[in-house]
Amino acid sequence: MKAKKGFTILALESSCDETSAAVVVDGTEVKSNVISSQINTHQKFGGVVPEIASRKHLENITPVVEKALRQGNVTLEELNAIAVTYGPGLVGALLVGVSTAKAMAYALNIPLIGVHHLAGHIYANFLVCPNLKLPVICLVVSGGHTSLILWKDHGDYEMLGSTRDDAAGEAFDKIARALGLGYPGGPLLEKEALKGDPQAIVFPRAWLEEESFDFSFSGLKSSVLNYLNRAKQMDEEVNIPDVAASFQEAVVDVLVTKTVKAAVEKGIDTITLAGGVAANQYLRQRLLADAKRHGIKIICPQLIYCTDNAAMIGCAGYFQYLQGKTSDLNLNAIPNLALY
Repeated sequence: MKAKKGFTILALESSCDETSAAVVVDGTEVKSNVISSQINTHQKFGGVVPEIASRKHLENITPVVEKALRQGNVTLEELNAIAVTYGPGLVGALLVGVSTAKAMAYALNIPLIGVHHLAGHIYANFLVCPNLKLPVICLVVSGGHTSLILWKDHGDYEMLGSTRDDAAGEAFDKIARALGLGYPGGPLLEKEALKGDPQAIVFPRAWLEEESFDFSFSGLKSSVLNYLNRAKQMDEEVNIPDVAASFQEAVVDVLVTKTVKAAVEKGIDTITLAGGVAANQYLRQRLLADAKRHGIKIICPQLIYCTDNAAMIGCAGYFQYLQGKTSDLNLNAIPNLALY
């Protein structure tokens, strides 16, 4: 399938707690990328409440779409396709985006493109590097996912490893909560870690089997919680910045070591980052330094494209369209959708 020059996609993303719409032209030219965050709504609960998230998406989806079209300086009649995240994610939240996309595609009589949420994060790298050459190793790190992927070609992925328990972002959020840092935990813990000593406390690393590229963070999480509980029982003062820095060091150490090892073993000269935790500056710095020693190039999306956004969905949707991968109006939300 060949797309004409100027192929314009309206993309929608509503998998968790951001309602986003974007206008993307020819896959990599972002005309608009509107994001309505629900952080203030869920802050009082210390995390995302699925039913509340769904209701907020219903309130936000129409004004967000209208704003994206307005900022993108495009009319409905000028759209060539609608792309939408249909999984994985919170089922109620996903349904808002999917229903809206289906209605618009039907009314405008244009193609509908269902996009995997992780594929969107992976393709965000094309937004910063439109001439990205595949294959690459992609480290996907977010609140719900931690995966190491050999990205062979468009739509062709080999899962080298994934978390066996907690995702890295989930572990960040849980430890941030235990430290009383608030929500969202990841960015707040990273900020606190800047004031601490990453070598102050030696927390365990789960390297697993020698040949494994899988991850495990539940043991690390338990070790930090046990450290905090022991200090409380002994009535000892806890240096929160040191705990945050030492925990972050343990997570990043494993992520970076395994990612670079995968690239070396597979003979790949480029590593890409994806997902919300990809915004962590310490992770970026460590990965860049370790990869450089092996002559490996690192590509990271801009921070706005690390967290959930519709521009990445529009990018992934465009390349799917070129492969002839479109959806019919039976498209449904799949909360546990596999990448392949």
